[in-house]
Amino acid sequence: MNPKITSDHLNRGAIVYVRQSSPGQVIEHTESKRRQYGLAEAARTTGFVPVTVIDDDLGRSGSGLVERPGFQKLVAAICGGSIGAVYCIEASRLARNGRDWHHLIDLCALVGTLVIDPDGAYDPRLMNDRLLLGLKGTMSEYELSLLRQRGLAARDSKAKRGELRFALPPGFCWDELGRIEIDPDERISDTIRAVLRKFRELGSVRQVLMWAQDVAMQLPVLRQSRIGHRIQWQAARYHTVLQILRHPLYAGAYVFGRTGQRTQVVEGRARKTNGHDKPMPAWNVLLKDHHPVTSAGRSSRRISR
Repeated sequence: MNPKITSDHLNRGAIVYVRQSSPGQVIEHTESKRRQYGLAEAARTTGFVPVTVIDDDLGRSGSGLVERPGFQKLVAAICGGSIGAVYCIEASRLARNGRDWHHLIDLCALVGTLVIDPDGAYDPRLMNDRLLLGLKGTMSEYELSLLRQRGLAARDSKAKRGELRFALPPGFCWDELGRIEIDPDERISDTIRAVLRKFRELGSVRQVLMWAQDVAMQLPVLRQSRIGHRIQWQAARYHTVLQILRHPLYAGAYVFGRTGQRTQVVEGRARKTNGHDKPMPAWNVLLKDHHPVTSAGRSSRRISR
């Protein structure tokens, strides 16, 4: 047994912290999850009693931009002085940002809690161990930034060529060659054409809505979920009509990055919100005359601007 692990540590017990960054990883990367849960048996084999598993943060990023109830539970347990060791598969499981990582290490040093991973046991009260833990935390934070930067660069490069696939509005679909084409479902395409033609005739979103309600028209709406997306028909509503008339794809333009993120400081922590509209000059990609549209669809071009 590692000489840093004393009888006092064993008697206080251990916590195994389990985390994966997204719901997709939880579903697909089962080996990582299995290895993390396996740390509980490793802690019992070492002699820790009791051993508690905290897995409240499965599917939550460790970047510090989302709430992590499991991490807060871990911090509270350490502050109580009843935890002898924290087990993790690697530093990035505990935190991907310096603030959370160093706060955790400071608390462990204060109450004499060890940090244990497959590489060994670290006592934050020892200078060399504190240095190694600091390097692990810094590398974890850098790795996240590097991976994000590479991913965004690859995504934007593909979007600039008009090849990045995303969920298309009703009336369009992707063909086998990765091109946007008019949906072969005639009910969907005919409904979209009718809305665009009626706007060209009436020139008012409200008037189009009133017409659609008078004829009891149902409009196709895209519903997205973790398992994909589907078309759902519902009674005409103002925002549904407006989305059809304003979407640049109906004017033949391939667009990407029409909305962005905003970061605010809430209770001392950074919080990001999505879906904020950006002005057209700030869109990431705008490729005009990218795909075929109906003649009625051309009339929506002035609305998208």
